[in-house]
Amino acid sequence: MNKQDKWNERYLRNDSSVAKELTPSIVLKNHASFLPQQGKALDLACGLGANALFLAEAGLITSAWDSSDVAISRLEKVALKRQINLSSQVRDVCLRPPEENSFDVIVVSFFLHRPLFPELIAALKLNGVLFYQTFVVAGPNSKGPRNPNYRLNSKELLLLTKPLKVLYYAEPNTSLKENEALADQALLIAQKVGR
Repeated sequence: MNKQDKWNERYLRNDSSVAKELTPSIVLKNHASFLPQQGKALDLACGLGANALFLAEAGLITSAWDSSDVAISRLEKVALKRQINLSSQVRDVCLRPPEENSFDVIVVSFFLHRPLFPELIAALKLNGVLFYQTFVVAGPNSKGPRNPNYRLNSKELLLLTKPLKVLYYAEPNTSLKENEALADQALLIAQKVGR
């Protein structure tokens, strides 16, 4: 089963989780003050697009990309119903990452493909901001993927985004006090600054 089929099957099977998945990521929702007043935003590997809806409602020109056509179709229906203008696209971001200097904001939630980080950084415009939230190494009661390829090591997110200026960072055993549910997640907000 290819990646697109796997995610399509998940979205078709989990109708009951749609409401839950339309909640924006905590790193974005709780730190929206870091968003610019205007500009272009991308919800990368958007799933059902909760972050994209949030970004568009914040007044940003928003794109949402995901490899699942089922997820994109559902996002388009929600956006239409809520009269939210955004651009959605079925797109494998590993094969077709964002172009250089194309976004003021990029949001990534629970998607990890380490080779993509240089291209994410390059895709940010000057002063652009990256919001990133994903799982770190699993403890005995961890949720999320068991495959270590989809979990960060401690402080790895800081290394992967090293060229950027860190505006906010939290992970287990550091400053993450916002929510017990985040006990196995890393949250980062970082900005592309001039040299």
